[in-house]
Amino acid sequence: MNSSNIKKILILVTILAVPGFLYYLLQEKGKNRYKPLAIYGPKEVAKTFHSVRGKDVPDTIYHTIGDFKLTNQFGAPISWNKRAGKIFLIDLFHATDRGVAVDYASKAMAGFSKMYASNTMLHFLSVSINPTEDTPEVLKEYGETIAANHDRWDLLTGDSTAVYQLINKGLFLDAVKDVKGGETKFTYSNLFVLVDSQHRIRGYYEATNNEALSKLDDEIKVLIAEELRNMRDGR
Repeated sequence: MNSSNIKKILILVTILAVPGFLYYLLQEKGKNRYKPLAIYGPKEVAKTFHSVRGKDVPDTIYHTIGDFKLTNQFGAPISWNKRAGKIFLIDLFHATDRGVAVDYASKAMAGFSKMYASNTMLHFLSVSINPTEDTPEVLKEYGETIAANHDRWDLLTGDSTAVYQLINKGLFLDAVKDVKGGETKFTYSNLFVLVDSQHRIRGYYEATNNEALSKLDDEIKVLIAEELRNMRDGR
């Protein structure tokens, strides 16, 4: 086998070996061509413009998740300002009377936390849908059972109105508390939400679906690459 064929095989092996996220990162004639993730939520056309190939194109105003003031498992106040410049992986949970779905999602979140332990751009937020019972003390104990890295992973509780404002109006997720016969049950969107540094929603992923979690892993990498490119370009 000549050197040319060996080189082609090595290139093919390299392409097949790298994560799927590199599909989004292409090069042509020395210039990066970039396929960014979608931006979710309502949007509107702005009165400002940007230039594309010499033509003025209207800017788009996308939905952003409004600021919030909640409390983490250590009783510390948490807001966007406290975690400025980060990208976020967010989920919903409840620490009391939790079931298989909650535990599966928490283990998946813990897995991502370990996987990206060396990447300080990514931060993790788990929002309790039962803030009345899930006090910081309860969340701290729960965090210890799932090995939540307190530097990178906030378990959040707080005023019920503020919590559900974030869940329903910010993340566009559902969470309903149902009390029947003295029993409390929660119905909620068991999804991971990927959020960029501008607090825009970039993806939803089923927390108990392995294929969705694999896609999430790829798209975290895509978003990190996008953020680094924006930093490089001064955007």
